[in-house]
Amino acid sequence: MNTPLASGPLLSRRSALRLTGLGALAAGVAACSNGNGGGATGTPAAPDSSVPLPSGAAFVQPAELVSANGRLEVTLEAAPYMASWNGATRYALAYNGSVPGPTLRARPGDTIRLTLRNGLDQPTNLHTHGLHVSPEGYSDNIFHMIDPGGSLTYEYELPGDHPSGTFWYHPHHHGFVAAQVSGGLAGAIIIEDDIDDSPVMRASTERVLIISDPKIGTDESVLTVTSAEQNNGREGDAALINGVLRPVIDAETGTVERWRIINASSSRYYRLTLSGASMSQIASDHGRFGPIAVGTLLLTPGQRAEVLVSLNEAGTITLSTEAVARGMSMGGGGMGMGGGGMGMGGDALSPAADLLTVVVTGPAGAAPGAGMVTPSLEALDSMVVDAERHISFGAMGMGRGEFVIDGKPFAADRVDADVLFGTTEDWIVTNNSMMPHPFHLHVWPFRVVERSDGSEPDPGWRDTVNIPTGQSVRLRIPFRDFSGTTVYHCHILDHEDLGMMAIIDV
Repeated sequence: MNTPLASGPLLSRRSALRLTGLGALAAGVAACSNGNGGGATGTPAAPDSSVPLPSGAAFVQPAELVSANGRLEVTLEAAPYMASWNGATRYALAYNGSVPGPTLRARPGDTIRLTLRNGLDQPTNLHTHGLHVSPEGYSDNIFHMIDPGGSLTYEYELPGDHPSGTFWYHPHHHGFVAAQVSGGLAGAIIIEDDIDDSPVMRASTERVLIISDPKIGTDESVLTVTSAEQNNGREGDAALINGVLRPVIDAETGTVERWRIINASSSRYYRLTLSGASMSQIASDHGRFGPIAVGTLLLTPGQRAEVLVSLNEAGTITLSTEAVARGMSMGGGGMGMGGGGMGMGGDALSPAADLLTVVVTGPAGAAPGAGMVTPSLEALDSMVVDAERHISFGAMGMGRGEFVIDGKPFAADRVDADVLFGTTEDWIVTNNSMMPHPFHLHVWPFRVVERSDGSEPDPGWRDTVNIPTGQSVRLRIPFRDFSGTTVYHCHILDHEDLGMMAIIDV
């Protein structure tokens, strides 16, 4: 078995930043909605209605760092940051003084060499969410830890057949994840291939939309949460895109918008709708398909989607999220028995909100068609299933809740799933708690085969999937290309920090 906690020496070599096609740095910065993983007990804090919310500002893209000649050399520094907010400032955590952090753009076969410097007062590390790369050594190894003031150099070697798509990076040091992500530590990773070079795709206007929901305040107290907020999964005061509240895009008729959407909130669910135009989904977490016309699009924490929006007529288009009930609120603390969970209080609710406005001007005119070359999906019945495994999510404990997988909270010295490299397994993941949970597996993407409620399986390859209360999903997972030790967990990040994570050794 590989040693889960092998962490190696901290490296301090400074890599040069290559900035190509630098977009505007995010002017409004995603603030903070937790702290150092803990917090006082008590009633969950409601969003502060006294916080003045600024009107919509111009849409901004995060800065971009682009690979050249097969390599991308990056240095990121995680540190506290006072972000612009409504004519003043607010407290956030940032990579390189920007929330979200810079977008990393590379191609299959490239090597990304990334030095992370820790300017926080707590340990941190980095996870490349969704990348199909090794979990060993100094690749996507979340068992490394960087002390305050230290640094570590990661090196990710992308396979030559890595799918194109939208991925992201964020901290993953157990016990501190929700605090640091909701504080603002997140950024996009874009892998491009020949599909992105096609005329239809190049003719579209590509935008990265990273959705976050910070708490608003002027000092690090905005990072503090109650035990009830942890149990429910913390949510902030406002839903922002690239750190900006309700940004405005100016566009012309006869064009196509291509949006890469990332849910970088630590707990909030978004059920996205578009008024004034229609959207077609062309990618999920881990690669392309479609296009598929969608009226609503549910994104749980950690999930991504790529959509096309054709602008045929002048007018105003609004991207919004509907309210999403996230199960029974845990009140002042979790209360459960066995592997289940018995909540107290009303529903935990991700509220409705307008997220973004597109102002379209010009004479009516048809936008270019959405025709594009997409890779054919591997047929599910062509995958020989070697084993079947049952996984159960639950909650138990009083006060500061304990969230468990298969009845056990996370333990760094215990392997929970031994898998033979080169095999394909079906995992039946069941949610026996009173709240839905997004299941996330590192390194190896999967397909959703079926859902227990009979609803249509999620399309395309995935790395994160929602498991509603009392339901189960069947996932087909080929354990190809890489062996090693990593984790699977709930992507409501407070639940992960409270124990809903397990170790897999392939």
